Amino acid sequence: MYDVAIIGAGPTGASAALFTAKAGKKTLVIDNDKSVTKRAWIENHYGVAEITGQDLVETGKQQARKFGAEIVTATVTNVSKTDNGFKVETDQSEFEASHVIIATGMMADLAEKVGLTTKPGTEPRIKTILDVDAAGKTNIDGIWAAGTIAGVSMHTIITAGDGAKVAINLISELNGERYVDHDILKK
Repeated sequence: MYDVAIIGAGPTGASAALFTAKAGKKTLVIDNDKSVTKRAWIENHYGVAEITGQDLVETGKQQARKFGAEIVTATVTNVSKTDNGFKVETDQSEFEASHVIIATGMMADLAEKVGLTTKPGTEPRIKTILDVDAAGKTNIDGIWAAGTIAGVSMHTIITAGDGAKVAINLISELNGERYVDHDILKK
């Protein structure tokens, strides 16, 4: 049983996983390895002079793994409510998690199948997004959404930040108090 299952390991999902794993939450990331970010050339990501999308995605996964996130390559086919949280089914196996973060970028098919409330997208080429509150919560308690699927701009710096924001909100809810993660320079 995972504390959180994150669907998608692009900048949004990997950023969320970095925070949840670093906070000691048992984190699973399921990724189908089809992120559009992998085709990008990026020169507008703060703190990074320039990078391929492929390298940005791999770096994000490495950072999440450093803190204990488990990353599996599979396609999620369904998410359903259980007595203890959620069953996340993939084309290869199934997992259980207390909470789920949807970070599927432009892809809304899974979210619609699960029964999450959608609305028209506002970004160019984004037809459908999830209807989430300011914290990233969807209409199904325990399922959160972040990044482009949650209506933020496709820019990697923005989706990564949104993944972090939603993760912080989820961690805060699990802990019962506001969670803050600040590293201090080691001398």
